[in-house]
Amino acid sequence: MTAKLSRRAFTALMLAGLLPRGLAGQAAADAAAQLVPTAGVQGSYASVVMLARARAQSEAKLRSGRLTAPFADLSYDAYRAIRPAPQPLGEAGTGLMFDPLPPGLVFANPVALSVIDGAQTFDLPFDPALFDFDPAFFDADDIARLKDSAPEGDLGYSGVRLRVPLNRPDRLDEVAVFQGASYFRAVARGMVYGLSARGLAIGTAAPEGEEFARFTQIWIEVPERGVQSVVVRALLESASCTGAYEFTISPGETTVMQTRCTLFPRREIQQIGIAPLTSMYFFGPSRRAGVDDFRDAVHDSSGLQMVTGAGRRIWRSLANPQEVQVSAFVDENPKGFGLSQRQREFAYYQDAEARYEKRPTCWVEPVGGWGRGSVILVEIPVRSEFNDNIVAFWRPEAPLQPADQGHEFRYRLHWGAAPPDAAPLGRVQALRSGRAVNAPDRRVLVVDFRKDSAWAEGITVEAFANGAPVSDVSLHHLPDENGLRAAFVHDPDGAEVTEFELTLMGPDGPETETWLYRLDRP
Repeated sequence: MTAKLSRRAFTALMLAGLLPRGLAGQAAADAAAQLVPTAGVQGSYASVVMLARARAQSEAKLRSGRLTAPFADLSYDAYRAIRPAPQPLGEAGTGLMFDPLPPGLVFANPVALSVIDGAQTFDLPFDPALFDFDPAFFDADDIARLKDSAPEGDLGYSGVRLRVPLNRPDRLDEVAVFQGASYFRAVARGMVYGLSARGLAIGTAAPEGEEFARFTQIWIEVPERGVQSVVVRALLESASCTGAYEFTISPGETTVMQTRCTLFPRREIQQIGIAPLTSMYFFGPSRRAGVDDFRDAVHDSSGLQMVTGAGRRIWRSLANPQEVQVSAFVDENPKGFGLSQRQREFAYYQDAEARYEKRPTCWVEPVGGWGRGSVILVEIPVRSEFNDNIVAFWRPEAPLQPADQGHEFRYRLHWGAAPPDAAPLGRVQALRSGRAVNAPDRRVLVVDFRKDSAWAEGITVEAFANGAPVSDVSLHHLPDENGLRAAFVHDPDGAEVTEFELTLMGPDGPETETWLYRLDRP
């Protein structure tokens, strides 16, 4: 079955790489009239590096958007009612589709979009005709006038969404979205969106406030037929820094982003965050005080997972604290870190809409030595699930200084059910806590571990609170043959914050990763 394409629909398909190259005829001529070719192949990584370096030599002049009707003063539902115009899927549903995202809501700053197709680069001018406006929220006559004339205000696209045959070969599913400051997120097969990554973090949790860098221009490279990855490049700008980014996105059971960036600070930056991740932790069985909710847990991520440069495995359970908490884990040449969602059963959350059990883990795998520095974890108090409150990133020991050659970082982002770490150790599956039955001023903490292989004989528990051994330590086998439960009693004794550490030890060394936790007073 064939369908007649409008001129703009054809243009969108051609930009998305869903039409055969070299297509002749009037449709191709009409489409060409809509495109804006640039001089040569702009958007190669080398050219974006050159652009970032040049921008860093002068004061930042970031373009700010001014929302006008119909994109101004929108509710959340009204913004979601603006959709990219439906497009045919192309030959057998193969290839790449991208959705230019509309401005509106909190997305006012414009992002320039370009497409690299072979030896030519095309810019995509902002065009409201590429959107459908739901008549339940928008007046049809106003929208018709908008599409027939140039829009008012400094409007532009707010980002881009990528679609590929992720779950079925005959359907294009969302795999990644770049929208808002330098935020982006991705999913793997069978998963739904959860936590986000960012290009850069500057001054996160600093007293003087955070500086949010922005992707101001994005280039998408049309893949050759049969290539399973998509290349996205971006120019990052902020008052203190510019940067060139390249993401080679390979969708699948785990979606992997090969990432490299070159940063050009305009000044010395001490509180910088490389490969930042942002997530949400509202509550879980470790603490439910003040939470009146039918669900048992609400979070996009349950812990910070790390493999240090020395090969030590660490699991830091997340918390929704009373006050902002910042933790630093000093390391040298880390092998990986990420925000992980460990619990993969619906019964753990009991949320049939949010489906938290399908939220991905994101793992940062450094490529090459990153030297000395720290994995930083920031936990911010929240009263609902609608705001992200967890941030994790790498902070180099030495501040980033202005340098003509820039500072390059390479890493892989793994989006999927679990990090790519197959070490045969027991893993933390759940943390629970509550008042001790016979001592209401003391707390019981219960840490459940699971191991895919058999446990060693003679396992002992090494547990500490603020560096001192804890009391009433016990270890029990769970009905699951591979499960062990370590429990202990803690007396806060007036302490505002307590740091816990626990490891199950076998005759030949650790049988589990090391569990860490920070508990503040309720």
